[in-house]
Amino acid sequence: MSLILESVGFGLITAAILAISAVGFTMQFAITNVLNLSYSGVMISAAFIAYGLNVVGLNIWLCLVMAGIYGAVLSFLLNRFIFRPFQRRNAGAVGMVIVTLAVGLVLTNLTLAFGGPDNVSYTLNNGPTFTAGPFVMTAIQLAEIALAIVTMLGVHALLKFTRLGKAMRATAANLSLARASGIRTERVIAITWLITGFLCGMAGTVFAMDSGSFGASSIALFLVVIIAAAVVGGVGRPYGAMAGALIIGVVMEVSASIISADYKEAVAFVILLLVLALRPEGVLVRTSRA
Repeated sequence: MSLILESVGFGLITAAILAISAVGFTMQFAITNVLNLSYSGVMISAAFIAYGLNVVGLNIWLCLVMAGIYGAVLSFLLNRFIFRPFQRRNAGAVGMVIVTLAVGLVLTNLTLAFGGPDNVSYTLNNGPTFTAGPFVMTAIQLAEIALAIVTMLGVHALLKFTRLGKAMRATAANLSLARASGIRTERVIAITWLITGFLCGMAGTVFAMDSGSFGASSIALFLVVIIAAAVVGGVGRPYGAMAGALIIGVVMEVSASIISADYKEAVAFVILLLVLALRPEGVLVRTSRA
């Protein structure tokens, strides 16, 4: 029992990383209508950007911010020069998925070419270890959880209390109506790519920090986990992605303690398949009854 409770603590750490990742992923889909499978490619390339800066002596937290900026700029450019032109040519949903998948493969292989085939690690101080009952966490793990909480509160404040957030919600709900109402939807979409790209770059760095060592292919399977969290919460719903991240993160780590750590991603994949088969609108989404 103590092992399971301890794994719940690890699940909270995984959920923190997953929440930052899944919220950015689901916001992209909701507002831009692009199911971006290149998301993991941006994440890992951002992690290596942070690594390059860390090697020359920059503090890991400053590296994280720089990786977020890199992710924002790269995501904006990908939309501006690749995704948006395909959308203007009326590429269907399947076509856009293939385009984003291809872009993701290119980014991953470019990262492999420049970063090399070997795993690397950040230079950072994990700080003291804190124990509360069965939960044992280092200072940096607590900082990762705190970062996720602050990020989620920031996303909530953006969507609820700012004009941009209201415009983003309107664009996600009905693009044509939002445009007819005077909302500059093209500008909203461009800003969305910047914001979600920043979350993506930050998530890639936090993932790499928690992993200890990472390589160009380390985040490939994690994309399935991100999608699972988004689907459980209802695709296109940022708040659902937050809750879905908590559920998937804890279930993954508990299953690792019961079965094996090698099957964590497989558990997330099974959950994804079950939700798509039984409740594709999302487990946490209320459905109206006639």
